[in-house]
Amino acid sequence: MNMSMLTAFTVARIVAILMLLATIVGHPYSYYTLLRFITCGTSALGCYLAFNINKSLENIWVWIFGAITFLFNPLIPIHLDKPTWGIIDIITAITLLSSLFLFRRSNFITKE
Repeated sequence: MNMSMLTAFTVARIVAILMLLATIVGHPYSYYTLLRFITCGTSALGCYLAFNINKSLENIWVWIFGAITFLFNPLIPIHLDKPTWGIIDIITAITLLSSLFLFRRSNFITKE
């Protein structure tokens, strides 16, 4: 893994976290569409990176990021009511925040 991809993943998670937390106040529909693209893309990248740690689906982060990718998929959106999405947004923000601490860069350093 190159460090620029890891840095981009860290920045993307921070942006997604801030956007997810900002859903506490109301926004226009276009904001939520952008949120779906950013969160889905970020978690898809996380899924890819997590899989490349040990090339195994046993890594829990592959499943966590995969579930977030599925949930925030902008192409085939899941339609839920606003209070449900509010809870999902907060849980996702907490999950991405915890991944900043639990999903360390040192896991990606390959010994060549």
